[in-house]
Amino acid sequence: MATEAKQVDPGAESRFIDRMLNGIEVLGNKLPDPAILFLIAMLTIWVLSALLAPVQFSEIDPRSGEPLQIKNQLTGGSIAVFLSTMVTTFTGFAPLGVVLVAMLGVGVAEHSGYINTGIKYMLNVTPKSLLTPMVVVVGIVSHTAVDAGYVLVIPLGGVIFYAAGRHPIAGIAAAFAGVSGGFSANFVPAAIDPLLQGFTQSAAQIVDPNAQVNPLCNYYFTSMSSFLIIGLSWFITDRIIEPRLNANPVDADAEAPPEMDTLEAKEKRAFWFATAIMIIGLIILAIVLIPKDSPLRTPDGQITSFTAPIMQSIVPLIFLLFIIPGAVYGYMAGVFKKSKDVIDTMTKAMNGMAYYIVMAFFCALFIYAFGKSNIGALLALKGAAFLRALGLPGQVTIIGIIFLSAAVNLVVGSASAKWALIGPIFVPMLMQVNLSPELTQAAYRVGDSSSNIITPLMPYFPLVVVFCQKYIKKTGIGTLVSIMLPYSVTFLIAWTFFLVIYWLIGLPLGLQASYVYP
Repeated sequence: MATEAKQVDPGAESRFIDRMLNGIEVLGNKLPDPAILFLIAMLTIWVLSALLAPVQFSEIDPRSGEPLQIKNQLTGGSIAVFLSTMVTTFTGFAPLGVVLVAMLGVGVAEHSGYINTGIKYMLNVTPKSLLTPMVVVVGIVSHTAVDAGYVLVIPLGGVIFYAAGRHPIAGIAAAFAGVSGGFSANFVPAAIDPLLQGFTQSAAQIVDPNAQVNPLCNYYFTSMSSFLIIGLSWFITDRIIEPRLNANPVDADAEAPPEMDTLEAKEKRAFWFATAIMIIGLIILAIVLIPKDSPLRTPDGQITSFTAPIMQSIVPLIFLLFIIPGAVYGYMAGVFKKSKDVIDTMTKAMNGMAYYIVMAFFCALFIYAFGKSNIGALLALKGAAFLRALGLPGQVTIIGIIFLSAAVNLVVGSASAKWALIGPIFVPMLMQVNLSPELTQAAYRVGDSSSNIITPLMPYFPLVVVFCQKYIKKTGIGTLVSIMLPYSVTFLIAWTFFLVIYWLIGLPLGLQASYVYP
């Protein structure tokens, strides 16, 4: 008697994933408001620092060469320093200045109608089906301008999708995946390349004082990784995220999407004149950068170094490159009648940032306490020591580094800070088993990028929550984590396999880079 074939429900897996993500969203949104969450986290760090301060740890802090010591944040001296530096801790919080200054310029370009007109032109030439990869590509390329993608590309992703009749938060998710999830995937060299290279080279010189690492030692790999991230983000956004989001319509009182009606002649004329001014400004900037002794270069002629004036001027340049064409468009299109109208649009832009400023205040205080206590450093070094103690083969250790980097990234947001801690452990260790510093750095970058988009402790995470709340006010940390989790998990697994296959094939990692040492 033939056995009856078992029927498989093709939608069962999809429904399971949907229920899991809904559960994460519900649990995450039961957490306190993000600002209160940062406050609770800071108080927790204070208590843990007091409990762990008397403990003697064997881990050596690579920054000092001494055994790591947890610093008690509840001593009188620590509290006095905390209170006396609270204002500068807040005002010196790097993302705060980046966001506010950039948004002043972007606010003028947005409320004058310049950005919306540009979106109308773009939608006329871009098929709706290609909007997702286009947004992801722009997000990836935005790494060249340091953190500009967080304040420019991510909110614009939402506006573009909304204007095209698609769910705006799906556009925000696709842009966030490109900007942050694909942080180490880029066609264009970015400032993060020489920054990580400096730590890698110093770590390699622990074993070989003559070791040299090229700043673009991962360039070919990160360039090829861009195609992987674009393809994965496209699939996840269109097949998983947007269908799920469509069950959550945009709030009735949310700002309406840009009208896609025919542009008036004065709007077209204003847009192209304002765009011409922006292009002229970029040409002038390029001309100024050409000479080796340009004041915007480092003394030795570098452009991409973090110390180069051009890299330190990215945010002011964004401000100028948006406020000038935005104001020109506004006057020519008749939106602005007097100078106060320009100031009013800047004020309107800041009104939308009020909630972010509150969250940034508590986030800055938490990050200060976390850094001062050395608890983050302890977690990173404990994880590295555990991985080293396993004594796994080099190939397996590379995968371990990827997953450890992803885990540490959940509590230590800065890419350079993490690599400064664990690089001096992993780079020499793998050099001893004939694996190159360049390969170790590539593995770190994969893990670091993959979990960027699911950690609320990433400084720009609260800002993305604010962007989402523009369309659905009930959006919370849990909502955003549940939206971005499919990207994060898929990136981590697929990108790990991609590096291993890339390695096995023997494709070049980058300039003057190899897989083996020596």
